Amino acid sequence: MHALGQLLLVLVVGLTGGRGDPRDTLACSQGLTCRLLDTDVLCGTEPPGPRQELALARLRLEPALRCTEPTACAPCLEARVRLALPPATGTATESRLSVQPGTAGTEDSGDGGQWSPATGATRSQTNITGLLLLSGHTFASSRCVAVEVWAPLGPALRGRTVGWVIFRCFEAPLGSELHISAYMKSRGRQRLSQQQRVPDCSWPAAQDAVPQCQVPRLRVSPGQKEVVVEVEGAAVGHSYTLRLYHNHSHGTSGPGRVVTMQSSPMNYVLSADEVLPCLCLQVWPETQDPLRATLCPFSHDAEAWERLWAQSQLVLHIEGQVLTCSLSAPCDLLAELVPCWQPVPSGPCQPLPGLQQPARGKGPQEFGGLRPHPNLCVQVWSSGQVRLTQCLRDRALHGRPDDLLLLERGGNASLCAMERGACTPLASFTSRGAGHPGLLEQDLQRDVAVGQCQQLWHPLNRTGVVLWACPLHKYLRTRWALVWMGVLLGAACLLLLLLMKKEDMKGWLKSLRAGYGSCGPLQGRRALLVHAAEPVAERAACALMAALHSLGLTVVAAPGGGSGVAALGPLPWLHAQHHRALRDSDTIILLLSPAAVAAAQQWDAGARAVPESGAAESSLCPRHNPDPDDVPTVAPCEVFAAALSCAMPVLAVAQGHYVVARLEALVPAVPPALRAAPAFALPGEMERFLQALAGPARQRGRCLEPHVAAVAEALQRAVGE
Repeated sequence: MHALGQLLLVLVVGLTGGRGDPRDTLACSQGLTCRLLDTDVLCGTEPPGPRQELALARLRLEPALRCTEPTACAPCLEARVRLALPPATGTATESRLSVQPGTAGTEDSGDGGQWSPATGATRSQTNITGLLLLSGHTFASSRCVAVEVWAPLGPALRGRTVGWVIFRCFEAPLGSELHISAYMKSRGRQRLSQQQRVPDCSWPAAQDAVPQCQVPRLRVSPGQKEVVVEVEGAAVGHSYTLRLYHNHSHGTSGPGRVVTMQSSPMNYVLSADEVLPCLCLQVWPETQDPLRATLCPFSHDAEAWERLWAQSQLVLHIEGQVLTCSLSAPCDLLAELVPCWQPVPSGPCQPLPGLQQPARGKGPQEFGGLRPHPNLCVQVWSSGQVRLTQCLRDRALHGRPDDLLLLERGGNASLCAMERGACTPLASFTSRGAGHPGLLEQDLQRDVAVGQCQQLWHPLNRTGVVLWACPLHKYLRTRWALVWMGVLLGAACLLLLLLMKKEDMKGWLKSLRAGYGSCGPLQGRRALLVHAAEPVAERAACALMAALHSLGLTVVAAPGGGSGVAALGPLPWLHAQHHRALRDSDTIILLLSPAAVAAAQQWDAGARAVPESGAAESSLCPRHNPDPDDVPTVAPCEVFAAALSCAMPVLAVAQGHYVVARLEALVPAVPPALRAAPAFALPGEMERFLQALAGPARQRGRCLEPHVAAVAEALQRAVGE
């Protein structure tokens, strides 16, 4: 046998169990020859090692993939062991070992320099044969590998590294811990150990090659009646499992619905009625230990939340003398349970202080010993809104609308009534017409003291508030009896009065019926409107007549008259209208426009002329006296001048018959000749003008105020055209 030592190196790697994989590979750097003896030996039963030793210089682990197809790979760790020759111990051994010229190996750089196949090195040069052992463990299994190595031997190589031995590879589950040790089966039993985690799916090389890391994507397409769930990125030929479940804070609600999909495209149609905020989707490939893609796409869907509240249910329970409630819903609800007091079914519900609590959603919930009462309700509040309401009267209990809720503060005997969001002291309580302030205070305090009021709730430590429900029906019955007696007494007195003054009552009823039959605040009043014959005055007169007519005022305008002028002539018709207005106490309105002011100023200047008989007839000026000196005339004569001739003799003494209305936009002031009558600037003083037309009996009322703006606007629009 040659002067070669036998080297034994063992690699021990933890796997999932079983014999070694035939796909294991072994490689060594140039200058070394290695052979895989066994990939699954029993650690501790290996044969004894050689007398000469190889030293273990370094152990390095690197992640790798073992693939049968490009997309069917398994993660593993590749073990690299660097070997070295120990220093020389004597010259006797070295003299028997010779090195062939040019065959000595050199130390590799980096990863060992150039590599040769495990069986490709020649064994004709002087070398030593060694057996190496490796051991490794995981939490569930272990594995041992034996490797035979031939290394060159020479004086120049003593104490230097001779190359790398690479074993590929040792599989383990994704992300698991793998403990690897390398040692020599020799007298020294030198050992190198290292622990490293197998890469998981965050390793870029594993994401596209390891089936467990190829997780598909979920896309949700909502519609009006259904929702389509599509699995994207699914590998061809693989089956996938889709799970639909409700996600809860205390865990999922059962396994949910599981669907296996194989065909492409992989779509699943979900009814819109099943879409809730807690509905989640999960998909994974049907492989060992796969990753799962999870999506909860409806957590912020407003329609899903409305659907959840529609499917939620609030139920009240009476357990002995304690009120409890249960809130059931398919999903977790961020809500608050609020007990409240509701005497009338359609009325507001008054929250009870200190009894609000968050909804737990599992089993019945108590309210600190709150006792049942027909007027008690429980509301579910969420996001500032009342979502659900349940009352005890809905359980065939008759409500008590006459019961009053009283609050007594701890350590204080004062009582207050809880209504309309506030607590009113009984000293000033007048709700429901219960009487004058303080009328019920003593009665209710006595009822609370003698136990005629029901105690709804009180704190266990008796330091907070106490709630009482006191009936008011006995007080209300007494009050209504007095009211009915007063009504009957009043009806009897009225009947007696009718019988005593039957004729006067008939007249009063007639006037009352006439008053209710009117359709305007100026109904029954008449007026004569006199204006100048010019466009602006005619437009203003027409607008004013239409507006006053809607208030019930009968207005006759001059110039105008229709068939009356044609039958009598202008002057007699005007005289007749003026005489009738004075006789019937009607109002005569003198509307001042620029032409009317010119006529009044000419009259005021004292311009007098005795017209011809024909001119007098055509001037529309009536004569109050046959003496020419007493009948002033205006030239050129117009209707307004004729009206002045009629009005001037009686203007100062006919109080209440004449009203002067000037268009403030065209006439700055009233002429001196007309200042004896009340004057109003229109439309600015429209309210006072209407009150003058209504007469003294109606000036104090407010029935004209709603019509002032409309009449003023109509006149302003006519003057501005």
